[in-house]
Amino acid sequence: MKFDDDCKTIFIQEKSMLTKRIIPCLDVQNGRTVKGTKFVDLRDAGDPVELAARYSDEGADELVFLDISASQEGRSTLLRLVERVAETIQIPFTVGGGIGNVKDVMRVLDAGADKVSLNTAALRQPDFLDVCAQSVGSQSIVVAIDAKCDTEGWKVWVKGGSEPTGRDVLAWAQEAVARGAGELLVTSMDRDGTKEGYDINLLRSISNTVSVPLIASGGAGTKEHILRAMTEGKADAVLAASIFHYREISIYDLKRYLHENNIPVRV
Repeated sequence: MKFDDDCKTIFIQEKSMLTKRIIPCLDVQNGRTVKGTKFVDLRDAGDPVELAARYSDEGADELVFLDISASQEGRSTLLRLVERVAETIQIPFTVGGGIGNVKDVMRVLDAGADKVSLNTAALRQPDFLDVCAQSVGSQSIVVAIDAKCDTEGWKVWVKGGSEPTGRDVLAWAQEAVARGAGELLVTSMDRDGTKEGYDINLLRSISNTVSVPLIASGGAGTKEHILRAMTEGKADAVLAASIFHYREISIYDLKRYLHENNIPVRV
């Protein structure tokens, strides 16, 4: 899907008024939910099916399931686990990890996902994005971007954050949208798991350049961090893991806090 300039202007104006979303993330390895810091030092965080059910009941707006070792191991997503999660929840569900062709996309959607998250394969073969958008629609395509800052700016990493590409994040974000991404999931590798707050400059730079919703990821530690991501960073949704997994912040309390600060949320 490609937008002309007028459509982009209207969409950017409208998306700022949409309800903001809270999205717990299940990073899954060997069938278990894990969480680390800056994509390393992973520790167990629980059973993904049980966590998914909890988040659905607690009022999460969506859920993201990322099979974080699938691309590194050269295998497909764990479909049976995806099916079990899908059977448990009543909220929109995005799945990523190891999705390398249109058949993989269709298998994941058939397993119960509402959207697929593409990362390594999309960057390696950008035409793959065009084909996916044409096959299932841009509304079902999320492009995940793992970003790390160096002396030249933010660069894209792939294969679960284990391999640098040298590709500029802003340039790739723009191309991904032009090729059919309906949404971007942007993770700051420098902030991931640190609980020091989202990279506001990164979020704002991308939000100002693209016409599709932006999901902020990497660094949530307080309710204030999430508020800043939505206001200063202009994110349409926030993704977080450890603060929810370990019950440091409840989704209900977070939404009440955002509502009190004039952020439109579903309650």
